[in-house]
Order: sequence, then C-alpha cells, then structure tokens
Amino acid sequence: MDKDLRKLLAIPTDRLDAINAVLLDPGEKVMNDFLAIVAKYGSPEEINRKHRESRKLDHLMKIVQDRAPGHVKDLKWLMEQRDSAAFASVVEYRTRVLGDRAKAMNFADDFAVTLEVSALQYFPWIRPMCERAITDRSLVPGRFIAVRKMKESEEDGDLPAIVAALDIIGSSFVETLDTKGTDGSNPHLGGPATITGYFGGIGQPNEHALMWLDEFLYYYTNYGVQHVLNFNAGTILLGFLLYRLGVDIQFKISVFFGSDNPYHALWIMLAAKLFSRDDGTSPLIGFNWSNSINNQTMELTAQFREALGFEKVIRFEHHIVETWKNIVIQPYDRRLELVEIADHVANIAAKHEGGDVAVEQTRAYPSDILDYFRDKKEVIESGDWENLRLNFMDKVDACNKSAWALTEKGLSFIAAQNLHK
Repeated sequence: MDKDLRKLLAIPTDRLDAINAVLLDPGEKVMNDFLAIVAKYGSPEEINRKHRESRKLDHLMKIVQDRAPGHVKDLKWLMEQRDSAAFASVVEYRTRVLGDRAKAMNFADDFAVTLEVSALQYFPWIRPMCERAITDRSLVPGRFIAVRKMKESEEDGDLPAIVAALDIIGSSFVETLDTKGTDGSNPHLGGPATITGYFGGIGQPNEHALMWLDEFLYYYTNYGVQHVLNFNAGTILLGFLLYRLGVDIQFKISVFFGSDNPYHALWIMLAAKLFSRDDGTSPLIGFNWSNSINNQTMELTAQFREALGFEKVIRFEHHIVETWKNIVIQPYDRRLELVEIADHVANIAAKHEGGDVAVEQTRAYPSDILDYFRDKKEVIESGDWENLRLNFMDKVDACNKSAWALTEKGLSFIAAQNLHK
C-alpha cells in the first residue's frame, strides 16, 4: 500500500513543460519585468564583471578614503595584524581549551560549525573585537550579518569598509537590503495595534519584490555585496531566477521568513533544485531556521538536503542565543543542542544574536532587536552608541563560548579563516 501511494507522488514531465512555457513566454509580464530590471545592469557576464571589479580591495579603499578616511588606518592595521600572524591559531586555541589532550584528539572537521554573529552594524566595532581576540587569544567569528540601513551605511563609508575588512580577515558577510518589508511597503501596518497584519510576514507587496531585485543588483555591482538576506517567497524566487541567468549572487533565508518544519524546508529546496545550475549549485547558501525548531527538524531536513546534492551548498543557520528584548521569550539558549547535533549534521552555522543569558540579564542596556532599525544619528544623540557596541561584544563573547563548548567535545569550528590558521 505504501509503495502504491508513493508512486502517486511522481511528477510527470509535462508539468515541467508547463513551467517552462510560463518562464519562456515573451508575453508574460512578470517575466518581462524581471528581465527589464536585470537589463539595466547589463548582461549576466557584464554584471559579474562589475561585481568583481567593485569587490577589489583597491576599489573599496578608494571609496573609504573618500567617505571615511579615518577608517583607512584601521583597515591597514587589520592587514598588518593578519600578515604578522597576531591571532591565535586553531591549534593554539584547541590547546588552550584542552591542554595536552588536544594533540591526541581527532577533530570532526567534516562537521565544522561556522561561528556567526549578528548584527555587525558599524565598522568601528571591528577593531576592538580584533584587539580583544589578540589579547585574550580568542576567536573572531567566521560569519557576520548586518541589518543596518544600507543607504546610511553606504553614505558614511561603513559599507565599503566592512566589506573590505571582512575580506581581509576571511569572514563571510551578509547584508540586509532596505527593501526588507519594514520600509513602509505595506501602508496598512504599523506597531502593536496592527500586529495581526504581520502574521503572514511583513511582506514585500506589489512592486517591492522588483525593487528588492534592483537594490540587490545596485550593491552587487557597485560595492561587491554578494550575500543578502531574503525574507519573502517572491524575492526568493527572483534570487533563483537571477542565479539561473548566470548572475553569481547568493542569499540566505532570514529567520523572519519563519521556516519552522522540514516540509517548509523541502518545498524551498525543491525550488532551489528546480532552478539550480548544471554544476549543482544554488544561490541559496544559508537557511536560517525559525527559533522554534528542534534538532530533529534539522536532522530530517539534512536527509533530503543531501539527497538533493545541497549538503555542501546550503548551510543550516540556527540561533544559539537571541537579543534579550523584543524577539523571543527569555531565557533562550540552544548551545547544548548545538553540541548534540554538530557531530552528525554537516554545514551548520551557530548564530549568536545576543549575549549569554547570564550576561544579558545584568546589563543596564541589554541587547534589543529594535536597535537594528534605528538611525545612527539618533543612536549617538541618545547616548546609546557605547551600549550597542557593548551588546555586540557580548555577542562575540557568546560565540566564543560556543566554540569552547564544541572544542571540549572534539568538534570543529570555522572562525575568521585568514586570522586563525
């Protein structure tokens, strides 16, 4: 009976013909509008060339010199520290955690966990983080997320400086575009009085999906920004289509998309497979789970992720700690679950959005997800600049505690790869 039912799930090839008919129909306006946005930036080959040129360190440094010359000396300092091997090596770190036992242990490098922190909002936070890592012989994370207003970051020079800095240290970087649904795109939503309107997602309604595409291509070709957050089923599809055309963009699905069960993940990965390239790659390189999922959901999803050929392509990104205010019921700490799953599910990122519970509850100003949406000018004028920097450092510390816990169990991590050899 089970075999008979399973056969009913097979998809006839004529269904694919119907899909192709829509995608290739010159009269389909949704496809024409998509292609028109792409054409503004040139052919896929031209777009990728512009991206590569804009990502070069010399190009980024010239922009920084023009908009934030004070950042240049910090970038040069960062290169000097990298080149002089000032940071702890992986071997040194493991020895610090385990002592002589480290020499005899076989670490699970095939299941290395990427150390991730969100959100890196301002460039001036990078040097203090690195200085502490040198002094304490601790780790600089291997992945950062930013959720700051892009135009503001572009204008004050932080955007090109951060892209340059993270290339220098060898950490990956994900930006959040301004067309993320909190930009007033839905005129009927506000604060708590309209909260039920958010249950389907804040959304990118009507023309805002194409605005997201346009914004992505602008930063891709002008600042070398390759990785962005994706919040919406429509913009996820646009990302798949753009990559299928040959544009080498990448994205990660945000926690705000609400992926909270393996069947939700299955339909996203089926779409990723449908639009994957002939080499098997997809622009979907990060899948940020909802805070509500358990390890079993990741284990189940890992099974078909591997079957679809995406185990090395799509990283599971899971929140280990969260901001203290305005996102989850506290206390929230998933570190023990991370250690339990990290020895048998590959390609996981441990995302640290807050400090450790024991630290956060003592802070006069604990971390708050709403700080991501504040103007820099207002942050400074309110006197909260130092509070937000301390919150960020707490997140880096929490990330280091996860690295320590993994190391104690003979598990591996990925920190800033140009710093921690």
